[in-house]
Amino acid sequence: MLADPQTVTINSVANTLPRTASGVNEGIFTKDDANVKLTVKHTYGKRTRRVARLDFRKIAADPLISAQNIVYSMAAYLVVDTPVTGFTVAEVKQIVDALTLWLTTSTGANTTKVLGGES
Repeated sequence: MLADPQTVTINSVANTLPRTASGVNEGIFTKDDANVKLTVKHTYGKRTRRVARLDFRKIAADPLISAQNIVYSMAAYLVVDTPVTGFTVAEVKQIVDALTLWLTTSTGANTTKVLGGES
């Protein structure tokens, strides 16, 4: 079980997320204002799927009615999908490390490219 609370840093701001729900193979951690939520979930079957998901929401001006605010939300998540056998945890971690390093090297240049629509 992951420690309670979890901390997620967004734009140099540390967000403390206490555990708000637990289920079979799932933990949810939510900021007190509910604007940041971390979900970690594991699904077992013919393949094993592990998901770490970060949801974020904010209130900002409506582009059509500038005097009115609306809620905007987004999510970013990493899914690791493996066969039940054939890979060790260490091998899977190496692949995840390679992907996250590729995304974050050079101050996130490849993340910026992908978010800009490059492929």
